[in-house]
Amino acid sequence: MIIKDLIEKYNEKYGISYIDLADAGESNRIIVHIASACLFGFALFCIGLYSIKFYSELSKHINSFIYYIVMLITSSYAFFASKQKKEQERKKSYLNKTISFYVLMYILFANAVFTVIVGAYFNGFIVFCMTAVIAVCTCSFSPMLFLLGMVITIGVMTPYLYKAFGAGGYANSLIMVGLLFFLSLYKRRVEKKHLLFLKKQKQNLEAKTFGNFTLIYENKVVKFSRTKSDELMGYLIYKKGSSVKTKELISVLWGERADSARYGSSFRNLIVDIKHTLNELEIQNFFIAEYNNFRINPEVIKCDYYDFLDGQPSAIKSFAGEFMSQFSWAEEAVGFLEQKALKKN
Repeated sequence: MIIKDLIEKYNEKYGISYIDLADAGESNRIIVHIASACLFGFALFCIGLYSIKFYSELSKHINSFIYYIVMLITSSYAFFASKQKKEQERKKSYLNKTISFYVLMYILFANAVFTVIVGAYFNGFIVFCMTAVIAVCTCSFSPMLFLLGMVITIGVMTPYLYKAFGAGGYANSLIMVGLLFFLSLYKRRVEKKHLLFLKKQKQNLEAKTFGNFTLIYENKVVKFSRTKSDELMGYLIYKKGSSVKTKELISVLWGERADSARYGSSFRNLIVDIKHTLNELEIQNFFIAEYNNFRINPEVIKCDYYDFLDGQPSAIKSFAGEFMSQFSWAEEAVGFLEQKALKKN
């Protein structure tokens, strides 16, 4: 009963459904995609260095050599997994996109253990702390799985840390684990409160896509300073939360032959215009730009197109064969929507 009560209290304070975390999962995916590429380069560099420097006596360094090969393989997995899982069903998006994050985090924890075992006690502990702090600051994850990874890591490192730093130093490492865990809990709690706020915002933010595209907030049409800002926003709403790179957006807005060098400045002006307009209206966490990837959060907006895809009868009836009619690229979606409407009727 005690354990059951603890689980219920934990879920009440920190539990968030996977569908609500779908947008956070996309952020995790992008961060892991970049971090795994960096880790792959580091492992490749170390393998090359060991191969050249210790070629004649490689057997003496075989453990390190094997470890970096494992790191190379796992970082490759994280890189390609994060790339392939870009397009995911919203209900499973967070879980599928965050698995590679856990793989990467545990690999870096293993790196800390290995560094300690080979005698670099201080460096190993620093790697552990840096991994945990960066994870807390950048990604969304389960505090309990985070705690599990830290406890296992410190548990394995215990005899080495005690030997190197004594009882006082080892106690400090345990305090660090506790502080990082409570920091992850605090972040999760803030994240849950923020999601509740965004759900309230959803009642006032709406996109109408059947016919001409119109973005509405608090019963007023959102007006951007630049014409193509509407088109860019419309395309991101059409993509329903999937990240879109600059090159694809420029191609959509100015044609397939348009290049980033020529239209880069114009595109940046659109981004500034959108951010400024939404900030003026105090619309939060809707338009997201990170690491040359752009998307909207579909969980914070009402949209007839999304309702249509979810099979809501009222949305299906409201579709009359027109979808974002002012945008040429939207014509391709009309056929798909017509076929789907026929199947529903």
